[in-house]
Amino acid sequence: MKNLINFFKSFLLLELLKGMSVTGRYFFARHITVEYPEEKTPQSFRFRGLHAQRRYPNGEERCIGCKLCEAVCPALAIKIEVAEREDGTRRTTRYDIDLVKCIFCGFCEESCPVDAIVETRVFEYHGESRGDLYYTKPMLLAMGEKYEEQIAMDRAADAKYR
Repeated sequence: MKNLINFFKSFLLLELLKGMSVTGRYFFARHITVEYPEEKTPQSFRFRGLHAQRRYPNGEERCIGCKLCEAVCPALAIKIEVAEREDGTRRTTRYDIDLVKCIFCGFCEESCPVDAIVETRVFEYHGESRGDLYYTKPMLLAMGEKYEEQIAMDRAADAKYR
């Protein structure tokens, strides 16, 4: 008897009809897919994307050359060279981040005592060769100037949790 029931189930394609009923139920339901380039999902103010270096309001760069970010980077993606200025303060002469190596952990941002290096919300970037993802000090400063308003708002939102 069992063989006869299995024969009719396979002959009438009951499994196929069950699958099509599931498809039919979800075909008319509300879609939850985000149409990416046109629609974007909301981001947290703690999102860790592309790096940027910040400046003080007077235009001077914030980085004091303490090399804490280089020391704490688990991927060894940051390279820093420091020189002393005439007034006795230290500033970086070279600040490079290799984004191919970077794991976007945020340790560099957390270790910085003056909030010089931050990770922005920018995640839409690419490189066609490895050299395109090697960010130098001028490139990082340009990113900081471009997104300073967003960075300041994110820092203000995060201030009560620090």
